[in-house]
Amino acid sequence: MKRILEEIIGYQQLVVNLKKNTMPVDVLKTFSGFLSPTQSLKQSVASSEQGIIAEFKRRSPSKEAINLKADIMEIAQSYQQMGAAAMSVLTNQRYFGGSLEDLQLAKSVCSLPILRKDFMVDAYQIYEAKAYGADAILLIANALTSGKLEELADLAHALELEVLFEIHEADEIKKLSTKHIDLIGVNNRNLRTFEVDIQQGLEMLPHLPSEVLKISESGIQDMKTIDKLIQQGFNGVLVGEYFMKQKKSESNISKS
Repeated sequence: MKRILEEIIGYQQLVVNLKKNTMPVDVLKTFSGFLSPTQSLKQSVASSEQGIIAEFKRRSPSKEAINLKADIMEIAQSYQQMGAAAMSVLTNQRYFGGSLEDLQLAKSVCSLPILRKDFMVDAYQIYEAKAYGADAILLIANALTSGKLEELADLAHALELEVLFEIHEADEIKKLSTKHIDLIGVNNRNLRTFEVDIQQGLEMLPHLPSEVLKISESGIQDMKTIDKLIQQGFNGVLVGEYFMKQKKSESNISKS
């Protein structure tokens, strides 16, 4: 997985460098999304019973096909109807089959706070997220140095975007001060074996700052697991593949 992560980060930086020339930050600042107010992902999760962040993704590096024909607007509407607290949109094309257009389209048909989920490696992507309508961004502890994480988090907050800080091991929380974190994403996937273990995430809980909202990510396949994670102390869950495989997402949540 670490090799894949390094490959993705290298590719991301290459793409960003090309985009900087074709779509400079000054142009991004003229987009209507850049000038629009953002919604709070944190508040939406905190005020929701299950704190479900429903994710849109067509595929992933580990699974080439999840739902390749998925219609972003249809699914965004169904996520709102089913009572999700927020929506996560994968914008990486090469590895997840997503795009910034998906983010725009989701924003146009639903009123949920939207997380831009991608491998953020450069300040340019933060401006891009704001321009295309995101309310929050993902920062991955394992992908960047502490200095870079702080730089990107500072910029995100300056642009009124919130930060979901994703960790895979409890010690990674030390890489970024809690003043820069709006929500902590605890990924249940082991980066060394690529296996998913819900228990691994639960064992991290006592080691995380109590004042920050905690989101469980990866390997959540049913409502029973969601209930267990909330009862054990998580404030919310990020669920993608489970919902993306359903024909009627709105039928899968009985409460929110």
